[in-house]
Amino acid sequence: MGTRITADELYDEMCRVIGDIVMTFHDYNIEPKHIVIADALRTAMASDHGEGSELTLKAMALAIKTLET
Repeated sequence: MGTRITADELYDEMCRVIGDIVMTFHDYNIEPKHIVIADALRTAMASDHGEGSELTLKAMALAIKTLET
């Protein structure tokens, strides 16, 4: 049974994850469109080999859902 994640923790982690991707895109001169960010998050989740925390994975999934709506 995992630890309880609060809405504030999830929101903060979602913002951190999106911010990290936007800054990486900036470094590579990639325009950070919402669909591109969602695709990058989906790719990162698919290639995760159990290294991401429960909070980070939930935040990534929520960010994808939010960006695709």
